[in-house]
Amino acid sequence: MNRIKGTSRHQLEFTSLDTLISGDNPVRVMDIFVDILELDKLGFKEVKVKKEGRPGFEPVVFLKLYLYGYYYGIRSSRKLEREAARNIELHWLLEKLVPNYHSIADFRKENPLALKNVFKLFVLFLKESDLVDGDVGAVDGTKVRAHNSKKNNYNPKKIERHLEYIDKKTAQYFEAIEENDHAERNESLNDVEDKIVRLKQQRLSYVLLGKQMEESGEPQVSTTDPDSRALLVHGQVVEVTYNVQAAVDQKYKLVVATHTINRNDRNALSAIALEAKANLSSEKMTLLADKGYHNGREIQICTDNQIETIVAHSVLVNSNDHGTTPEFMVDKFIYNSDSDTYTCPVDETLTTQGTWHKKSRSKNSSYQFKKYRTPACAACAVRHLCTGRKQGGREIERSEYADAVDANRKRYHENPELYRKRQEINEHIFGTIKRVWGFGHTNLKGLKKVNGEFSFIMMVYNFKRVLNILGIKETLEKLKNWKPNYDKIGLPLSNLTLLTPNKPIQHFFMNAAACKCECLKIDL
Repeated sequence: MNRIKGTSRHQLEFTSLDTLISGDNPVRVMDIFVDILELDKLGFKEVKVKKEGRPGFEPVVFLKLYLYGYYYGIRSSRKLEREAARNIELHWLLEKLVPNYHSIADFRKENPLALKNVFKLFVLFLKESDLVDGDVGAVDGTKVRAHNSKKNNYNPKKIERHLEYIDKKTAQYFEAIEENDHAERNESLNDVEDKIVRLKQQRLSYVLLGKQMEESGEPQVSTTDPDSRALLVHGQVVEVTYNVQAAVDQKYKLVVATHTINRNDRNALSAIALEAKANLSSEKMTLLADKGYHNGREIQICTDNQIETIVAHSVLVNSNDHGTTPEFMVDKFIYNSDSDTYTCPVDETLTTQGTWHKKSRSKNSSYQFKKYRTPACAACAVRHLCTGRKQGGREIERSEYADAVDANRKRYHENPELYRKRQEINEHIFGTIKRVWGFGHTNLKGLKKVNGEFSFIMMVYNFKRVLNILGIKETLEKLKNWKPNYDKIGLPLSNLTLLTPNKPIQHFFMNAAACKCECLKIDL
């Protein structure tokens, strides 16, 4: 009976690696893309040639290896070393070079800013290839687990519980020693004394952690990865994580801006919005976001920079009244911009003295507001339905950002169909990266390094999607004709207006030539 037979492994052949790789293999696109890049302009560290020892590898080798690895879901340096030794595609891509896993890992740790710049440069390629519009996009974030367990994350209450336990156990050990002395026993208590010494050392470490938090003003501290934070993941579940932000263009669902932070979404909208606008050099754009991003200050910053937001708003509450019926909720009071007054549901006018008051949400977050009142509350027949305050009557507070918030709310209600596209624009990206690729955690420590890795992950996501949209052949042609503009990837934030009413903003924007920070940050 006939059977298909293989080629003898002892047969000599005259061939080349190139014949083993088909013309439509993605590694050919990877090779062209990396070879086009001028890695020194992107900020990759140069390999220093030592007089003694083995020569180092060029950065281009590691970049190709990581691009291939992340493309196929491999990011362990040891696994990448093994693949480089046995994988025919990597033999072709790296010309049979096999770097050591330690060198592979060091490349990723030492070049986070350069990896971020690769992402930004690829966004320029997307724009020049007409794959992104830059008109409408959606913003969202996802939590990725940090290399720090919850056990090694502390807050004041947790430290207090540990100190109470240590003091209790220490007292028990001392009682045991005292009982032994009173009974005039000759038993050895060296084990107990050693435990007391260890408890004293542990107590000192917790006290020092408490002082560290007090001096830094941070509400928590992580000991394995100091930059990671315990954040709410979903429901009441808390994990020690980082928060990866992404702005996604509507046209082909490609990521146009990304950075990683270690706080929640509430104060994150303007930073990712400004980064998206800068990466695309857009004059104006519209961004969609869920209610977790609703923040008057953040919306105001976007408005000042010609970024139109459509952010779902939270349920309105009354700031100083209890027992208010739905008919007299704050949204039923109509604001009159011409006279700077409010009209209540029974047509009474609330006025303000024009004094600005300050309210702080946290140590580094505050805003100003004005108060509106009316003397008509004293004789109002429905006062008991409007306010529970016994003195002074109903009081309305209006934030300095209220105009921007009202405009955002109006856009939200006028564009329900557009807002419903938010989930289909950006939700699947995080599902693909975390569930399909398995990149729901990081093994790197430090915000700067994690930022570099997840920026590169987003670049690989875009890279993979472009191959699906254009195909291998067309992508190769576009890359061969592409001339990267390195001047645009370091667009300084000073070109943008960053002033909100009565509050200057200190800002930092990643610039390959002048800045060492890992992402755009806005510190208010």
